Amino acid sequence: MLILAICCMSLLIVSLDNTVLNVALPSLQREFHAEVSGLQWTIDAYTLVLASLLMLSGSTADRVGRRKVFQTGLLLFTLGSVLCSLAPSLELLVVFRMVQAVGGSMLNPVAMSIITNTFTDPRERARAIGVWGAVVGISMAMGPIVGGALVETVGWRSIFWLNLPVGLLALFLTWRFIPESRAPKPRRPDPVGQLLVIALLGSLTYAIIETPSAGWASPKIWAFAALFVAALTAFLVYEPRRAEPLIDLRFFGSAPFSGATVIAVAAFSALSGFLFLNTLYLQNALGLSALDAGLHMLPMAALTFVCAPLSGRLVGSRGPRISLLIAGIAMASSGLLFALFDAERTTGLLFTGYVLFGLGFGMVNAPITNTAVSGMPRSQAGVAAAVASTSRQIGQTLGVAVIGAVLAGGMAGVSSAGYADRFPDAARPAWWIIAGCGLSVLVLGLATSGRWARESARRTARRLEAPVAQTPADANA
Repeated sequence: MLILAICCMSLLIVSLDNTVLNVALPSLQREFHAEVSGLQWTIDAYTLVLASLLMLSGSTADRVGRRKVFQTGLLLFTLGSVLCSLAPSLELLVVFRMVQAVGGSMLNPVAMSIITNTFTDPRERARAIGVWGAVVGISMAMGPIVGGALVETVGWRSIFWLNLPVGLLALFLTWRFIPESRAPKPRRPDPVGQLLVIALLGSLTYAIIETPSAGWASPKIWAFAALFVAALTAFLVYEPRRAEPLIDLRFFGSAPFSGATVIAVAAFSALSGFLFLNTLYLQNALGLSALDAGLHMLPMAALTFVCAPLSGRLVGSRGPRISLLIAGIAMASSGLLFALFDAERTTGLLFTGYVLFGLGFGMVNAPITNTAVSGMPRSQAGVAAAVASTSRQIGQTLGVAVIGAVLAGGMAGVSSAGYADRFPDAARPAWWIIAGCGLSVLVLGLATSGRWARESARRTARRLEAPVAQTPADANA
């Protein structure tokens, strides 16, 4: 239980960091005179680097030692937090956020691998993963309140100071109590696959964020779109030829695993888009302070706080289906309230939307994590956990990129005097996207949690445990 607590401390600072920053975006916008795209990059530079490096960090930890990589990640994340609190410009803040993310990439998948190899009994492991999922949900939801209080009383730089005591305490406890461990047969590095992942995620994010300002006809946008297609094609062709790829595409033969991956992208896209929209609306359109904006989102935080541990216990006793169905229905309903009924304009509907979204997000995280690693061989736990964490970060990256691009397009040319009146109409397409994400959680949760899906997971686990002959690509390498 002490090891679980230490791992959850690392998860807390990584997850809390992004949602805490969301509520500070208007303050950053005023201090650095930033456009919407600049605000998007302060979020997406972090999630993009995380998504790109999680797989590498998971496999490196299996090879050189999980405790060693975990400690390195804590040290880098804490150092990056100090640099962020001192950033003199938006550009340097984005760079220092990337330093944070390099450290953060060494924490979540490694911690999940430590948990999976510590709790060997399936029922105990499900409960431990439920606690892990609850920490994600709680930290993501509490971010706006904690961030609002700090921004209002101390300033936006103080949000990065939170990480210092937690990071240093976790570093000491890791050195003192967590034993070193390695995978019995660690995978070899895959530098080509790693570069292709960075290229495809980076080019896609850049094209989405910069399109509203550059325009669809921009040669630069088309060049990055072409780079994305080329990198994705090369990745799908190259990776199956390796015996030990960066991402073993055979994982996706498991319906629960594939479903959990897509559900993670959809759910965290909805969350990041939801927070991005509401932060700008509450502060820039309604003129609320950062603290008042955080308090307005208290219903969402409270429901997530209550539902996340309940979902963990429900997954441990009844499986993931019930949690996923509740999550999908609640998140889709929240999006529809804003898309169809302009919930922003009515206090009762606004808070109803927050309650529904908090309920949905609180229920979704535990089944994602448990489904990703359950049924997989223990030797692959680090990789499976890294895929689940990568899916979350990709979801957050795409959510801010797409929702921000839609909002920027709708608000183009709007003066500050007309900002509040124009915002609900400009945000309506974004709310439809969030409702669609919730519907995806519902449909995929139903489709990938039945008997057929569980059998596909067992077949996939058997294939992953079977020895694989060396391929020509590996021989050449």
